Amino acid sequence: MSRIGKLPISVPQGVEVTITPSEIFVKGPKGQLATPTHYTVEYAQDNGSIQVARKDNSRIARAQHGLRRTLLANCIAGVTQGFSKALEVNGVGYRVQVQGSKVLLNLGFSHPVEYELPQGINAAAEGNKLTISGVDKALVGEVAARIRRLRPPEPYKGKGIKYVDEQIRRKAGKSGGK
Repeated sequence: MSRIGKLPISVPQGVEVTITPSEIFVKGPKGQLATPTHYTVEYAQDNGSIQVARKDNSRIARAQHGLRRTLLANCIAGVTQGFSKALEVNGVGYRVQVQGSKVLLNLGFSHPVEYELPQGINAAAEGNKLTISGVDKALVGEVAARIRRLRPPEPYKGKGIKYVDEQIRRKAGKSGGK
């Protein structure tokens, strides 16, 4: 039995969960999300909690059990609290600005880079920090990774875009003598 899969998911007040054979719809105060179901996993909704169980003991069912429970728990957490990732822009002349649904980045190129935010994602810039937030955990992580990919941190001076909690392995650079 999956340790993660057998844990019940508590549904807080104000969150509405609708289970259909192909998808599970979650509606809450911050928005609404949907996650697909799998034919080897079944869902039981009790008063204030959802239990995820597998129909058989096949390899596919064992693999999907914990995954589908985690995806549903992420949907419930997203519509109640939301998710966020913080990025830090380091470098001389490197700047970040948010203009509506666009993020404007000056990253040492000959031109400023504009990144269009997808629907449901918000960004806030404060100094050299950029915070990406939204209800969908996978989409927040994907947007943060794509912005980081525009100028990843380099190992000599640490210039570039990095996650706030990321540790950059620094190199010494050229040595003076042998």
